[in-house]
Amino acid sequence: MRFHALLLMAASLLLPSLTCAQGYISRLLHQPVPGGVAVVGLGAAEQVPQVFYKKDRVMVVRDSDQAWIAIVGIDLKTAPGAQTLQVKSSQGDRTMDFQVQAKHYKSQHIKLKNQSHVTPDPAQTKRFEREYAEQMKAYANFRQSGPSNVSLDKPVEGRLSSPFGLRRFFNGQERNAHSGLDFAVPAGTPVKAPADGVVTIVADYFFNGKTVFIDHGQGFITMYCHLSAFQVEQGQEVKRGQVIGLVGATGRATGPHLHWNVSLNNTRVDPAIFINAFTP
Repeated sequence: MRFHALLLMAASLLLPSLTCAQGYISRLLHQPVPGGVAVVGLGAAEQVPQVFYKKDRVMVVRDSDQAWIAIVGIDLKTAPGAQTLQVKSSQGDRTMDFQVQAKHYKSQHIKLKNQSHVTPDPAQTKRFEREYAEQMKAYANFRQSGPSNVSLDKPVEGRLSSPFGLRRFFNGQERNAHSGLDFAVPAGTPVKAPADGVVTIVADYFFNGKTVFIDHGQGFITMYCHLSAFQVEQGQEVKRGQVIGLVGATGRATGPHLHWNVSLNNTRVDPAIFINAFTP
């Protein structure tokens, strides 16, 4: 009995250290659902490992416990079950699995006055395809330098309206699910960068309206849509908290708001995860 009691006491002493072994970023961001983020531990090697998921490079940073972690964006269309990472390190190449859990997303019906924002004509479609290619190129970029922070500030302070992942119907016709997070705030509200980065796109797009992209490093990209004005230029370095534009209602918008999205390893994920507002 005394030996058994000693074992229980030893286990109770070890539990806090086991809990602390999981770093701050892991506890903050690990939401492995479709449209979510998986944080996968890689160990404490001296050299940073390289990680790939479906051929796209994945962000790798040190967590607060000094272990390397992969921060993996999961596509909204991913089925629940096992997913595999390819890991290259000084110890050799290996694969690592993580599990994707199920999540249900609601539907949203939107009435637009401008029917061309539902069914564009051929000229508008050609414009959209060109703009879409520009955006996909920006999302696919991978700068080696890491982000200044992965726990993000809100780009504006205001009510969250349309959440990420909604199945969207415009004038009764289903279109792509909502790939970002909307903030219902007045026109002219300053929009601030949530982390340091480099501005890669400043453009007026057919659907997105006035749009800014910021590359925060290692495939961590944020986008800001429907702006009324720009406060930055393409190629400019910005700091966390710097104003990059003003809220508006340009493009496919029914009123003033900010549409904000976050991308990891060329995959759009729920921005709510990064501002501690995620609902499982």
